[in-house]
Amino acid sequence: QVQLVESGGGLVQAGGSLRLSCAASGSRVSIRVMGWYRQAPGKQREVVATITTGGGTVYADSVKGRFTISRDSAKDTVYLQMNSLKPEDTAVYYCNIYSGYDVNHWGQGTQVTVSS
Repeated sequence: QVQLVESGGGLVQAGGSLRLSCAASGSRVSIRVMGWYRQAPGKQREVVATITTGGGTVYADSVKGRFTISRDSAKDTVYLQMNSLKPEDTAVYYCNIYSGYDVNHWGQGTQVTVSS
């Protein structure tokens, strides 16, 4: 069984930075895409950023230029560097691994709160 362990969330003032980490452990997992999603209160979960095994990245328009996704393939770990944080970035952030064939693995989520 695959487990995704997230860390790095917390409380930060607007304009500050946080770095999220997510490490996969347990059974060997096939990884095609790693990514970060977020869900704010009363809203649907949305994609924040994704990165493929080839290093290709995609970002939500709302975070372009402020967030950077990266990965360490040797450690099955994905990171999200978040700079210039805004109150509207407040949400629970979830790590995701897509293994193909509609198989997704999710972390338990880490809270990010940005105060104004």
